[in-house]
Amino acid sequence: MQPLEIKKDIYWIGAIDWNLRDFHGYSTEKGSTYNAYLIMGEKTVLFDTVKAEFADEFIINLRTLLDGKKLDYIVSNHAEMDHTGALSKVMEVFRPEKLVCTKACQDALNKHYHNNDWPFELIKEGDELDLGNRTVQFFGSAMIHWPESMVSFIKEDRLLISNDIFGQHWATTERFDDEVDQGELGRQSAKYYANIFYPTSPAMKKFLEKLEVKNLEFDMIAPDHGLIWRKDLAGILQKYKSWSGWGSKKKAVVVYDTMWGSTSKMAQAIVNGLAGDG
Repeated sequence: MQPLEIKKDIYWIGAIDWNLRDFHGYSTEKGSTYNAYLIMGEKTVLFDTVKAEFADEFIINLRTLLDGKKLDYIVSNHAEMDHTGALSKVMEVFRPEKLVCTKACQDALNKHYHNNDWPFELIKEGDELDLGNRTVQFFGSAMIHWPESMVSFIKEDRLLISNDIFGQHWATTERFDDEVDQGELGRQSAKYYANIFYPTSPAMKKFLEKLEVKNLEFDMIAPDHGLIWRKDLAGILQKYKSWSGWGSKKKAVVVYDTMWGSTSKMAQAIVNGLAGDG
């Protein structure tokens, strides 16, 4: 798919994986996307890359967008291979001045790709990167998914590039949340959270609280998978707050198999007991 301008001089430059059917051990029957983003300003900055099998197409699209301009910086929000699979080729072809990431991300990238000579610039919580006409601020999201992760906030554009947070595994030609069926978007968002983030919900809760304390004003959330949020930001934020609270509804699922009906009677007894407790 061709790159798409999502804000002035900021482009989605990802890949659509129509054939993905398994990710981290759960079914992805609707495929996925690997979202990367490019800022074309006084400084050019690439946020993440794509899975290795899409590297050649990615480099063609990146070269076309740059149109002869130098790629100044790469920001690696997350070292996992579906977001860094094209990184080695991009570094070789475009030779950016800086590769910006956390120390933990540097360690992970060195172990993945064995390139200790890359021009790393290490950042910490709250650090900023001056792009001339824009400022990127970084906030850690460690142990929500992987230990080296962070998010990037572009102040002037009110854009939060959130790596895996707020994502979905859903391959579509549409790029924004208001362009797709809302029921399916809700299902895919919930499924993604349950399979990727639910075990680390306490860390997610702290991260969401940090966003509130920092009082970041953003009107778009651009995750590394699935649709970009530009309309229902309040809705997805509220859902994440609810999910990360480990709240439960008074519901239960009883799963059984029976040949002659005896196990069915046992299951019904369990159901009756649960119902009796409300």
